[in-house]
Amino acid sequence: MGQISLPKKGMTREDVFNSLTSFKSDDVKWHEGQLFGLVYEAGPEVEELVKEASALFLIENGLSPMAFPSLVKMETDVVSIVISLSGGDDETVGSFTSGGTESIFMALKAARDWARHTYPRIKEPEMVVPVTAHPAWNKAAHYLGVKINMTAVKDDLRADVAAMKNAITKNTIILGGTAVTYPHGMVDPIEEIAALAEKKNLWLHVDACLGGLMLPFLKRLGNEIPPYDFSVPGVTSMSADIHKYAYTPKGVSTVMYRNRDFRKFQIFAYADWSGGVYATPCLAGARPGGNMAAAWAVLHYLGEEGFMALAQKARAATEKLIKGINAMPQLYVLGDPDATVFAFGSDEINIYELSARMAERGWHIEAQQLPPSLHMTVSPVHLSIADKFLDDLRRITPEVPPADSQDLSEQAAMYAMLGTMPDRSMAREFAVEYINNLYRVS
Repeated sequence: MGQISLPKKGMTREDVFNSLTSFKSDDVKWHEGQLFGLVYEAGPEVEELVKEASALFLIENGLSPMAFPSLVKMETDVVSIVISLSGGDDETVGSFTSGGTESIFMALKAARDWARHTYPRIKEPEMVVPVTAHPAWNKAAHYLGVKINMTAVKDDLRADVAAMKNAITKNTIILGGTAVTYPHGMVDPIEEIAALAEKKNLWLHVDACLGGLMLPFLKRLGNEIPPYDFSVPGVTSMSADIHKYAYTPKGVSTVMYRNRDFRKFQIFAYADWSGGVYATPCLAGARPGGNMAAAWAVLHYLGEEGFMALAQKARAATEKLIKGINAMPQLYVLGDPDATVFAFGSDEINIYELSARMAERGWHIEAQQLPPSLHMTVSPVHLSIADKFLDDLRRITPEVPPADSQDLSEQAAMYAMLGTMPDRSMAREFAVEYINNLYRVS
């Protein structure tokens, strides 16, 4: 594709929207429940609500609380609601962010600066997290100059606290746990990690980006959910995404702290600029007001009863899918997932080829590695299509070649190749080159 230039004459409104609509022709049909992740769907009523609410504040800018007190009101309300769902109290505080990556980034930044104040002897800070932690931890560590030490998980795919303890050094400042893990849908043993953090006087961040707006409602519905939030002594900070199981547009997340003394290390302020004092709570300066309005709208529209009904549907769909997959002799679900996220694999067939063949029928299932598996993030909409998905899976699975087969589609071959590279630096270089080529214009 050659270089694209700004057109000399503008397109008509009709042509603009015809073009935009055509761009979507090859996208996965997520409205039909054919996508397990990336988009979280609560139905057309909620979708229309967030579109209208977002449009009402689309142009407003969250950078200036003086100019737009409406945004401060909505942001404060949203964070307060999420705190209440996360075991917080009157001392707990938080901030609105653009997504889970920024939330984790800000928590690590706060922990790093807290450590500079608390442990000035530490010049090369380190953190300890399980290997199932989201790569946002690695990204934050890379940008913030914190060494990351990753530890193995147990056979149940949850954090091995003994391994985490052994990985702590004199430079460790922060521990991390997840509720729920993206690869396998597990809640790490947060109580045990928190006890370790308290004993060592370390910061503990719980990444509840995926589970933060699902686990509280599953617990209310009677599901057994391990303790993971601020009700656990020793938890210093948490992150919870609203644009996942609160069904709002991307990107809306929250980062929360046990009290203001911890959050102050997150805030950036510069007093010597000729344009005036510049201060922001998070990484972004200008922030879209539309996302704040959408988050406020959906939380108040659904309420506790609405969220519980959606959580019940998502969990019912998850249980049906897990039961159906485990009943297939060539497939199995990894571990015993806690909520509405899981992965399945096989010792008999080529799981990546299965993903490719399901894609031919319209099902988009993300492939994973270490070990090879397919990822399933389940939304309420999937309850209505679970039987169809399982029927297709039953028909296709017996046709898939053995696990050691190289009979793969192009996409599946890429996952298989990356997953089996013994030198992980080769996989990293491949990924960098892939992204570098993907977003070029000529």
